[in-house]
Amino acid sequence: MDEEYDVIVLGTGLKECILSGLLSVDGLKVLHMDRNDYYGGESTSLNLMQLWKRFRGDDKPPEQLGASREFNVDMIPKFMMANGGLVRILIHTDVTKYLNFKAVDGSFVYNKGKIYKVPATDVEALKSPLMGLFEKRRARKFFIYVQDYEDNDPKSHEGLDLNKVTARELISKYGLEDDTIDFIGHALALHIDDSYLDQPALDFVKRMKLYAESLARFQGGSPYIYPLYGLGELPQAFARLSAVYGGTYMLNKPECKVEFDGDGKAIGVTSEGETAKCKKVVCDPSYLPDKVQKVGKVARAICIMSHPIPDTNDSHSAQVILPQKQLGRKSDMYLFCCSYAHNVAPKGKFIAFVSTEAETDNPEVELKPGIDLLGPVDEIFYDTYDRYVPTNNHGADNCFISASYDPTTHFETTVTDVIEMYSKITGKALDLSVDLSAASAAEE
Repeated sequence: MDEEYDVIVLGTGLKECILSGLLSVDGLKVLHMDRNDYYGGESTSLNLMQLWKRFRGDDKPPEQLGASREFNVDMIPKFMMANGGLVRILIHTDVTKYLNFKAVDGSFVYNKGKIYKVPATDVEALKSPLMGLFEKRRARKFFIYVQDYEDNDPKSHEGLDLNKVTARELISKYGLEDDTIDFIGHALALHIDDSYLDQPALDFVKRMKLYAESLARFQGGSPYIYPLYGLGELPQAFARLSAVYGGTYMLNKPECKVEFDGDGKAIGVTSEGETAKCKKVVCDPSYLPDKVQKVGKVARAICIMSHPIPDTNDSHSAQVILPQKQLGRKSDMYLFCCSYAHNVAPKGKFIAFVSTEAETDNPEVELKPGIDLLGPVDEIFYDTYDRYVPTNNHGADNCFISASYDPTTHFETTVTDVIEMYSKITGKALDLSVDLSAASAAEE
């Protein structure tokens, strides 16, 4: 291999595939390698046989579950915000032409032992059984402030500079109760803990607006969309995009050892005795274990069921967020449910995930509050995986390493990581100011 690549990407996880697509579209010469013989890496989707092999070894799945190939079980299950960053990247790169999406039926929040629909607008606030009469009025005023807020229209700011005022101060102006703050911060603004309360309120307000705008796009029960046949379709779609723009793919390449020069800069990747030269390396944490550190662990349960999650209005696809305070935990818990409606299971079957940041060494006990909400399950698998973040200085070694996937059941944190990596690799911001109406063609 005499030619030199601008970038070699190692691993076909979703983040790596998005980056290889974006960089190819930018005209960079990209070589994409993976030690596996399939796309998706950690974020792949498994059929029933593969799921059994991974968690139960030589056992065979029971026949009453249905045909193995009709299952597409995501290993990193996440929904997309209809107006969010990932959808904007899909439209920006025109990857939508390889995929079909369908709206997700419901978005819910757990409060005092029960599941409620997440109210996202002033109208929904007035109807929501989550709040008493007076609290509904206060919440409605707050929602109207958020809906009307425009960055470039000082009249809509009501005298508040959201770059200086914290989220806590903004909320206290409306006198909202703790439970209300809980569902707004975690189920609407999708913050993963309460540290946002002491940050400037602008990000919090923008996140709430994103939720409401995403909800309005489909007039459906949730702000989320999800691809037919599961998320395993996404890495392949970005791989196809990269190939269209001249990217080269090599799967099933063992070892994939990054080579460094005397100054510690990455200069290529060796596999099977051949070295491909490059200027930069992009990879997931597993390819450069000495340049990452463990920051946590995700615990999750994968469940196959014959019914929707109870108390979610018979939603065939839904997200339920259990805010940390409701469970007396340091981190939120997430329920994700999808079914034959999105072609990820045979008719009448549902796949549910319960995931959270592990706080003990006993995932079964930790996940119990979420599992108890599912009702009877046909099969359940428990799993944990470690979360890593890069510790290297990319300016010194030319290595760009993604962070591991967190337990959230939406893509907002994943996309933030991709966009930051893109800026570090190219030295420019990713322009995602796309016309979202153009996307409607790709949706059913």
